[in-house]
Amino acid sequence: MKHTHQYVVNGSREMSNLENAYATQSLLIGKLLGTSPWLLVDQTRIDAFAQTTEDPQLIHVNAEYAKAETPFSGTIAHGFLTLSMASRMMRDTVAPLQGQVMTLNAGFDKLRFLTPVVSGSKIRGMFELKDLKQTSTTRLRMVTTLTIEIEGSANPALITDWINVAVFSELE
Repeated sequence: MKHTHQYVVNGSREMSNLENAYATQSLLIGKLLGTSPWLLVDQTRIDAFAQTTEDPQLIHVNAEYAKAETPFSGTIAHGFLTLSMASRMMRDTVAPLQGQVMTLNAGFDKLRFLTPVVSGSKIRGMFELKDLKQTSTTRLRMVTTLTIEIEGSANPALITDWINVAVFSELE
């Protein structure tokens, strides 16, 4: 027998965790959910990413070349390295919703890499809730505008709309 989330209290149905999350989060649309701590993007991290992704392009891994042949004064992080830090930033900044059992990454819209991240820089993420939609009895689709800033830079490293699906248990 399948359990339901409908309980009757004083003649009215108690809201499920998903319904509570939707009600709470819908009030936050257009608002900043939080800003992550700064994270160092050093050459060790860049080299490890280059090795993992098999992308040893000289602008990322050869400091002498990057200083002499590029306008960046040194090596720069891969754009995808900067983007990949979003998961860590989100985990450090935005708490899971009550009753949420997992988050599924559904992709990105309007991803733009705007400013290179020079080795030795610090970055952080700012998360603003843009849209929210209940897509099933156990799922909320959340679109968050993510801006990754570079410490000391007037321009961000990237801006994107990040689509995640918050999954809730049917059993409450």
